[in-house]
Amino acid sequence: MVDRRGVSGKAVGIGGGIVGLIVAAIVTLMSGGSLSDVAGTALGMLGEQQTGRTAHTPDAEEERLYDLSAKVLAGTEDVWTQIFREQGWGEYRPPKMVVYNGSVQTGCGQGSSQTGPFYCSADQTVYIDLDFFKTMQQSIGASGDFCYAYVIAHEVGHHVQYLLGTLDDAHSRMSRVSEREANEISVRLELQADYYAGVWGNRDNEMFGSIEPGDVENAINAASKIGDDYLQKKAYGREMPESFNHGRSEWRVRWLSKGLKTGDPLQGDTFSIPYSQF
Repeated sequence: MVDRRGVSGKAVGIGGGIVGLIVAAIVTLMSGGSLSDVAGTALGMLGEQQTGRTAHTPDAEEERLYDLSAKVLAGTEDVWTQIFREQGWGEYRPPKMVVYNGSVQTGCGQGSSQTGPFYCSADQTVYIDLDFFKTMQQSIGASGDFCYAYVIAHEVGHHVQYLLGTLDDAHSRMSRVSEREANEISVRLELQADYYAGVWGNRDNEMFGSIEPGDVENAINAASKIGDDYLQKKAYGREMPESFNHGRSEWRVRWLSKGLKTGDPLQGDTFSIPYSQF
């Protein structure tokens, strides 16, 4: 875990995080832009910030969230190391995690907190601005430690996809098809990452008894409010299915719930199911 809080630079937003659309919706509403402008691709430019080092003094809650994030990351390593060993998938190589505020340099270019937590396969790192958890609570009423853990576990799910070759294969296919078809592939990636987050929750609870009363409900509540349909209706009063790239709320709830129930990494194939049957 690397702490880069207080270091900022000229930044463009990098998407792909589980709840990046929440902040994107707020930004576009304020600027008068289109939601699809900021949510249509995994990598997108959102703006620039000043270069340099800024003063940053974390409060007690932010430090608590930092410690929580480190604990969750360690838990994902324990769980996925066990799963990779069980499945004969070779050695699990855990991702790094960088905690920052404002903007950050990544192997995928400059990243911005405006797009929420994200995973960069170029440097196999999860990036997160802890202020995003406050945004989740304020903008969609999603809070609680297990809810925050779900966010991190989802991004680690993308790392698992990278290690298994799923992520690169999907991105390669996305580069060869229409925008609509690419969006559908993106939805499949995101739903599978939701499923993997659920698998982690199941196994972590089995290993450490980490789930407390109300935790699952908090995570399900978050999943129900980060679907493309929910955010688009919130922003514009209507949904635009052709621009979905994370999936409907009910789909996200379904796949997260399935992972939490089964704990089986083999039941999360979102690529062989007809898109109309999600």
